[in-house]
Amino acid sequence: MHYAACTCISICFWLKKEKTYNREANGYSTNLGGKMNFVNKKLQEFEAYIKGKKVAIIGLGVSNIPLLDYLYKLGAQVSIFDKREKDALDKEAKNKIEQYNFTLYSGKNSLEFLKGFDIIFRSPSCRPDTPEVVQEVERGAILTSEIEMLMNTCPGMVIGITGSDGKTTTTNLIYQILKEKGYNCYLGGNVGIPLFTKVGEMLPEDIVVLELSSFQLMNMQISPHISVITNISPNHLDIHKSYEEYIDSKKNIFKYQNENDILVLNYDNEITRNMKPEAKGKVIYFSKSVKLENGVIYDNGIIKSCKDNIRRHIINVEDVILRGMHNYENICTAIAATSSLVEPEIQIQAIKKFKGVEHRIEFVREINGVKWYNDSIGTSPTRTIAGLNAFDEKIVLIAGGYDKHLDYTPIAKPIIENVSSLILMGATANKIEEAVKKELIAQNRQMPIYHCNTLKETVQKANEIAKPSEIVLFSPASASFDLFKNFEDRGNQFKALVKEI
Repeated sequence: MHYAACTCISICFWLKKEKTYNREANGYSTNLGGKMNFVNKKLQEFEAYIKGKKVAIIGLGVSNIPLLDYLYKLGAQVSIFDKREKDALDKEAKNKIEQYNFTLYSGKNSLEFLKGFDIIFRSPSCRPDTPEVVQEVERGAILTSEIEMLMNTCPGMVIGITGSDGKTTTTNLIYQILKEKGYNCYLGGNVGIPLFTKVGEMLPEDIVVLELSSFQLMNMQISPHISVITNISPNHLDIHKSYEEYIDSKKNIFKYQNENDILVLNYDNEITRNMKPEAKGKVIYFSKSVKLENGVIYDNGIIKSCKDNIRRHIINVEDVILRGMHNYENICTAIAATSSLVEPEIQIQAIKKFKGVEHRIEFVREINGVKWYNDSIGTSPTRTIAGLNAFDEKIVLIAGGYDKHLDYTPIAKPIIENVSSLILMGATANKIEEAVKKELIAQNRQMPIYHCNTLKETVQKANEIAKPSEIVLFSPASASFDLFKNFEDRGNQFKALVKEI
């Protein structure tokens, strides 16, 4: 790892990290009426520790806002640091800060005042090796996050999912499979709601399902009981110092597992396949290209589980609502991750019902024989390639956005093979066009390429040129931060524009 000195003491010292489902060890006791009551001892220890402590919250993101109420009730002395100016902060958050008499430091130089704190909660947008943070940790402050505290204090099982692509769909599918079985589950991380303030409601028999980004995992020193890595490809290289650092952050999802834990890996991805020797627990592979002796595979339209070279038919993809090979991989992943908890019959029921996640090849409407799809989650070339390969029809592709310094060469051939017309916008428009034109010349082919300044213009152009039986796919292959709050905002704006046609 390359996160300076702050990594060595980021785990909270007042918490024990043992993983046990023993009812007595986890705090069950019997009251006078014979009823079993549960007391979360780890959470009690934290709440006793935090009273009166000086707490810094860096980055007033969604995951940290619920902390304001929680820490106020616990009697902590809270200061908030955010690089945005005060006027740009969430109104509800500003009201809470004022109501609770917390201190707010805002603006690009706000971390100059990060001095003298007992514990620091960082948001995913704050690198753990930020110099001001490192100095405080070296002085003695504890560095943690909402997600890390959740995992340290959660009394039940934690399932964590990371990867460059497919993690949100896989996370939601795992959650739905567990719910179908009847487990009481909590969905969090990059999806759902911030869960740390919900730990007091959790019991040892509950399951927490977390989607985890590389930023959340960067200095994590605790791993889920069941960990999943869907795949790894270059991403977020505008934030990570190197591809190696990005990969290393992903490895934290299994680095602190033990021999009783499970790691699910993509056999077809060379990087994840080669992680097996580093795993401490049981490894389960999934694959769409190799008939594994053990694991879960996609084989000629059928998803099968494999054990000791004996294959069991789980589900035919014709019976699945989700489209595209990447989604069949997601189903394989979810089956592997839940195989120790849910029988195949229940898995099948949940998979057949699952309609997908918003902004992921989401059908918007049909206009004059043209079907429009919102794939705003396409924030990288690999995501958009998966979207392109999900359709047999010719595609009018709308792409381009914020530049994360990714290589667009790999997307050129899939665009030429699947796209009838290409509409570009944003900072990456020229990079995408350059890659596509180079491939067009190599193949001695032509393709109409249009440039637009706004999302509204792209929708108007697509409506003008798309032919009946074609697909209009909005899959930017780029991040959204140039013109939008996030990919959800981008997708919602696209859908609104399409519905206005």
